[in-house]
Amino acid sequence: MPNESNSFSDEVHIEQLEISAHIGVPEEERATPQRLVVSISFWPYRQARDLTDKIDQTVNYSAVAEETKRFVSDQSVNLIETLADLLATHLLKTFLIQKVAIELRKFVLEDTKYVSATVTRSASVG
Repeated sequence: MPNESNSFSDEVHIEQLEISAHIGVPEEERATPQRLVVSISFWPYRQARDLTDKIDQTVNYSAVAEETKRFVSDQSVNLIETLADLLATHLLKTFLIQKVAIELRKFVLEDTKYVSATVTRSASVG
């Protein structure tokens, strides 16, 4: 019998949230904010069946989106991998979620649609 407290079955997804950040290896690339796109999947501790259709019983995806924009705008890092990791850790600490997956897209290579980094993190227990 699966342990329901460790189940990641109910997922909320935010697709392609436009954000901007100071990011890049050369200082001149970091000098002005760049357009990034982030997709976020998160698994709240409370399952949908337990929410009684009330917003205060769940993790508000609008608040997650706004916090993501605020947090990312305050960062200045070299790598999208680093930014994705920092964001995932921050969201786990800020919201009642047990797991988060972040895909961060950067539009930097001329011959590509985008480059992305994806991280998945779980809340530590205890």
